[in-house]
Amino acid sequence: MKKLYESCAHSLSRGEDIVIATIIQQDGSAPRTAGTKMLIRRDGSFEGTIGGGLLEARVLQFARDVFEKGQSICEKFFFTGADVNSLDMICGGEAVVFIDLVMSSFSENVLLYQYLANLTNERQKAFLVSRIVTGEESRDCLKQCILLEDKAIGMQLSDKQKEQFLQVNPGRYPSLITLDGEQFLIEPLHSPSTVYLCGAGHVSQRIAQLASLVGFRTIVIDDREEFASRERFPWADEIAVVKNFACCFQNFEVDRNSFLVIVTRGHKFDMVALAQALETDACYIGMIGSRRKRDAIYKALRENGVSEEQLARVYSPIGLDIKAETPEEIAVSIVAELIKVRAEQGNV
Repeated sequence: MKKLYESCAHSLSRGEDIVIATIIQQDGSAPRTAGTKMLIRRDGSFEGTIGGGLLEARVLQFARDVFEKGQSICEKFFFTGADVNSLDMICGGEAVVFIDLVMSSFSENVLLYQYLANLTNERQKAFLVSRIVTGEESRDCLKQCILLEDKAIGMQLSDKQKEQFLQVNPGRYPSLITLDGEQFLIEPLHSPSTVYLCGAGHVSQRIAQLASLVGFRTIVIDDREEFASRERFPWADEIAVVKNFACCFQNFEVDRNSFLVIVTRGHKFDMVALAQALETDACYIGMIGSRRKRDAIYKALRENGVSEEQLARVYSPIGLDIKAETPEEIAVSIVAELIKVRAEQGNV
């Protein structure tokens, strides 16, 4: 979502109005879940996806009308073939899409999307609040704000609204709330989950690329400057050259939103990195290597006082079992496991 918000901020800062299409409600089986967004520009170009196929084709048609009339709309789409807005799809569900015109003339809109794009370390409860308003009423008004416990950015909210919205459980999915006759979509804002790659070899390169594509922040850590370089890791958010792996997480805030991937150049370094990883609160710790190598490392760690409970946290051999062999295939198996754990943990 970060890249989408960056594109929104860029277009708005250039004085270009945009349309944001958001699934605000989804029942039954549908291609994407509530909160999914796409950006549509006046020239018909777009970024992001709300499910592809006929759904997006229809939304793009509606977006042209939104630009032309200057009014936001809400449309319900059926995946059953039983309605004028049927999409000849067999999912069996339905989705409501808010197709919202966002005006560049409001400086608050630019600030809001810039803030969303830079949301990487927000520790307090935070929500994106969207007022679902259509027709004439949607002209020339602010319809969104970022609500934090100590401030709001964007449209004005009453104290009652702030209190009500801050009580929403900040889980993974948004909530559609009716308050005083108005509808609001309340979307929890989370910092992107961060993948720490211990090791800067070939597999790590491919993991960094894939992890970035699926929305993880990536930090590469190695003790070799010639390997941990921007030339080798153009997709990484950060690159850290450490003195040794015994202090690999020392300067980072590793928390429950962190994924630690241990792929160093040898089992000795893997063991040192794993010992450090087990001292953190990371939600995921994975280590590359065979079961034989894993068992040897576990044995050494047990002799140094590491408990079975601690070792049970480790995913090793790392990755989903897809019979991967090449660095690219191994990266796919590992990133697939990261996605699975992220979804199960409720992280975004």
